[in-house]
Amino acid sequence: MKNYFWLLCIFIFSCSPNPEIYIEHVEGYWEIEEVTMADGSKKEYKFNETIDYISVNDSLKGFRKKLKPGINDTYFTSDDAETIQLKIEDNKLNIYYTTPYANWTETVLEATPSQLKIVNEDENVYLYKRYTPIKLDLE
Repeated sequence: MKNYFWLLCIFIFSCSPNPEIYIEHVEGYWEIEEVTMADGSKKEYKFNETIDYISVNDSLKGFRKKLKPGINDTYFTSDDAETIQLKIEDNKLNIYYTTPYANWTETVLEATPSQLKIVNEDENVYLYKRYTPIKLDLE
């Protein structure tokens, strides 16, 4: 009986989520909620002037753009955007960023309809929540 218990424990702990399930949730409007620095300290964001918009096509390529939200689904932005490519490598979903000035990689730790958790190369963990637009009845 003990052998079955240990086999069950090994099976449960060796299973990790399939990173392919994260892909469908990466696209959209995201608002940063908190950052956990590599040293364990945390920075919480109560209010954000900008949000991130991530667009991904069927070939897992796209862009990330900073937006300033307005009211009733309006957004203000510049023409600047970071080119991205999603790749599954070593059972992880990686996002490769490219700009004229730099290239870097981040890894998606979790992506659900409501949250996105990413770790960067400096081991800082970014927790995003799905952005909810400001809607006002102006009539």
